[in-house]
Amino acid sequence: MDWYERLANYFPEHEMKHPGQLRDLLDHHEAYRKLESPEFVVTYAEFADFLFIDYLLVNSQTRGKGTGSRLLDRFKQRGKTLIVEVEPPDTEDSDTLGRVRFYERNGFKRAERITYTRSDEDGEPYTMDVYYWSPSEVAEKSVLHNMKTICREIHNFRSEKYYGRLLADPEEVLDWES
Repeated sequence: MDWYERLANYFPEHEMKHPGQLRDLLDHHEAYRKLESPEFVVTYAEFADFLFIDYLLVNSQTRGKGTGSRLLDRFKQRGKTLIVEVEPPDTEDSDTLGRVRFYERNGFKRAERITYTRSDEDGEPYTMDVYYWSPSEVAEKSVLHNMKTICREIHNFRSEKYYGRLLADPEEVLDWES
């Protein structure tokens, strides 16, 4: 099974990027990268002052043995703010609760003032929570600014080609709660 199939078998369909878009990101976007082993797959974009983890999957056989935390520690060693998008916890889906607990155990905070709502292929809205970790104190406004970059640079990269639309217009999908 290739790395894309591994991701697609785990993440909700509405969260998965088109395989062509992911290949284009890896082949043509200077910030986008992939690490993989039999134990994990992670895709991420590294910018000058922050790093966005797009997908992080630890195989079920290895989960709970510190693999994901060791990966995050590798990223933390770069000394940049780390940003992830996480499904809000759903009591009927233990995976969502597990993901939130995983990031919180690893020192990530939920961006309380950022509302992030996207739409799936059918136009149905879904909300994601933004979590971040930083080696020093960082303002949530800075995280919001970075999320706008993520939307423009990563989520919308060649999205017209694969979806016929922008996936995440930052002015529409991101909101700041005063």
